[in-house]
Amino acid sequence: MLFLAAQGGETTHNPIIPLWQEIVVGGIAFIVLCFVLMKFVFPRMEQTFQARVDAIEGGIKRAEAAQAEANQLLEQYRAQLAEARTDAARIRDDARADAEGIRQDVLAKAREESDRIIAAGKEQLAAERATIVRELRTEVGTIAVDLASKIVGESLADEARRKGTVDRFLSGLESAGAR
Repeated sequence: MLFLAAQGGETTHNPIIPLWQEIVVGGIAFIVLCFVLMKFVFPRMEQTFQARVDAIEGGIKRAEAAQAEANQLLEQYRAQLAEARTDAARIRDDARADAEGIRQDVLAKAREESDRIIAAGKEQLAAERATIVRELRTEVGTIAVDLASKIVGESLADEARRKGTVDRFLSGLESAGAR
């Protein structure tokens, strides 16, 4: 507007250089704007910025705390796992030792039973041998007496004589068999 008025007969004003009144009004508007920004907007922005920083730092601290807790739990789980493995190994070794003890007991009982059966068999064999020897003595004695009677020509009817003759004959056979 001033430009148009200046053309009308007044002094001409350079449009590049502002008027002092515009500079004053602009400065006052600038100061009011700066005051409003500093009083209301910048503190609000600072609060928002600080809240974000706190949230981020709090999140980082919470994440670090959670990470530390997770590491602690991981170590506890590893310790429990190691303890469980140790317990399992101990239980396995105990079971092996128990199995070996049971095996030794079974073997000992089997040996005892085997020894008992063998001893019973030996006793039975000895009894049967004694019976067979007795029967053979009787038979051999009778045969020997009959044979001796035929050879000698006399009768060995006397029981004591017969028994003595048989015993001498068998003793002679035993001594001949021992050589």
